[in-house]
Amino acid sequence: MQREKLALVTGILGISVFPILVKMGYTSGLVSAFYRMFFAFIILLPIVLFTKAFRWPSLKFIFLALLCGALFGADVAVWNIAIEESTATQATLLTNLSPIWVGIGAFLFLADKPRTNFWVGTVVALLGMVTIVGFKFILNLEFDRAFLFGILSGVFYSIYFLVSKRVLDHMNITSFMLINLAASSVFLGILNLIAQENLINHSAQAWFVLLTQAVVCQLIAWLALNYAVSKMRATRVSLALLGQAVLTAFLAWLLLNEPISFQMLVGSLILLSGIAITFIPFNKSSWSLSRKIRVKNIKPKLPKMG
Repeated sequence: MQREKLALVTGILGISVFPILVKMGYTSGLVSAFYRMFFAFIILLPIVLFTKAFRWPSLKFIFLALLCGALFGADVAVWNIAIEESTATQATLLTNLSPIWVGIGAFLFLADKPRTNFWVGTVVALLGMVTIVGFKFILNLEFDRAFLFGILSGVFYSIYFLVSKRVLDHMNITSFMLINLAASSVFLGILNLIAQENLINHSAQAWFVLLTQAVVCQLIAWLALNYAVSKMRATRVSLALLGQAVLTAFLAWLLLNEPISFQMLVGSLILLSGIAITFIPFNKSSWSLSRKIRVKNIKPKLPKMG
């Protein structure tokens, strides 16, 4: 279990860097999303071919892996649009509702149902998110296209998690990643062409940032996260990813001089507490079993004879 947890932490660290790189503003959000996937695919392809790590799955799981790529690309696209048309705070808050959709989807479609600690942890973590952004901000939300796209981002993200969990039970991680990245690159490439984005004329700094996004935020981070998803419950991984918000805020303070308020610190502690709750099994059956073991190990004192 330690390997899965280490992979989860590595993945969260990797994706936490992405908003910072995007906020530097060297390219638009759609261009950034496309090259994040495309460069990752170009780097991974020769590695997989050279190591002969690619394994052709059945046609059904090829289709599901392609679907995962389109869903991931759609998630990044609508999330960026939500940021551009509102604020990063609103978009981040709405897309971080994804653990709720993952939990509902897992309850309806997966054999491994969410446990009590997941729902308790989700409520606590979302309370932490609300504390971070402020209750006044929640009351002032505008139900416009940006709001809809923020919600859609979380929905696409949750469907991706549920589908990828099933696919990774029947496909190795590198094969899944290669098909996934190919589908995301094509999907986002088409979106950029429709939006008439500039895909070529960028500065040297911009190309360096785009390459860093591909290597750190996509390849390293999502190889680690897909490993965690394949070994852990999708609900637990999706909720743990809320820790990205805390790490991103810290990196923004460290690298971009963005202030961190006392309210944000309190909210971050609440959020992290919610995530921690999901790793503490306290369902009724496990408590009963541990109680039986303790009772069994207690030796009764017999009265002395004579």
